[in-house]
Amino acid sequence: MEIVQVKAKIISNKRIIGNYWHLEFESATIARHACPGQFVNIRVSDELNPLLRRPISIHGVKTAKVKLIYRVLGNGTQALARKKPSELLDVIGPLGSGFSYHRSSKPENTKNILVAGGIGIAPLLFLAEKLRLSKPLILIGAKTKSQILCLREFKSLGCTVKLATEDGSLGFKGMVTDLLKIVLGQTKPLKLFSCGPHPMLKTVSLIAHENKINAQLSLEEHMACGIGACLGCVVLTKSGYKRVCKDGPVFSNEELIW
Repeated sequence: MEIVQVKAKIISNKRIIGNYWHLEFESATIARHACPGQFVNIRVSDELNPLLRRPISIHGVKTAKVKLIYRVLGNGTQALARKKPSELLDVIGPLGSGFSYHRSSKPENTKNILVAGGIGIAPLLFLAEKLRLSKPLILIGAKTKSQILCLREFKSLGCTVKLATEDGSLGFKGMVTDLLKIVLGQTKPLKLFSCGPHPMLKTVSLIAHENKINAQLSLEEHMACGIGACLGCVVLTKSGYKRVCKDGPVFSNEELIW
């Protein structure tokens, strides 16, 4: 895997809905080497504040284009949202260890379920593109229908999509993990992939363990360096502490200690 630091030209940077934004930049090297589950680390300002780069999951690639989805929360992402097309973006990537997947020669025999919570949808669309022949089942959870992202994109890949909103405004009323339990009562996948907030991933991990299913979980953690040097994003595993930015962000559910 080749990691590069580039001054990448921004192609587009626009609001999707609410505080969710979609950004595309041009980097043939990052696009060529990126795998689902990996991320880039972006310097959002030339000023000292904010000092740290912002890690953002790779949402997809197309030829030399790299696509990202991010949520505007603090000073860093606010600065990123102000970036305009044709500006240069200081980017390091692709970083981290992504999802391990197999594109079966007999996709009808392959069952994959992808479970997304909130902004955790970002790397799973990239993964769904790689698994499109198997027509994976996508479970998307959000607090309300206005926070459901990428529904049209998943359907265009031929995926079956089921939705869960906590307020019942769209799809199943409740947590996406409750929807997952119902789905697993009807079918057992070969593999389960998930990305989202920590409490959701913990529940997905427990459900996978109870159902004896292999699950890969992409963790959302605060990062500093993004390359494994500062040890600021360690998590406890059965083989000791590991770095989310370097050893992850994707881990097996059986490896993590919650």
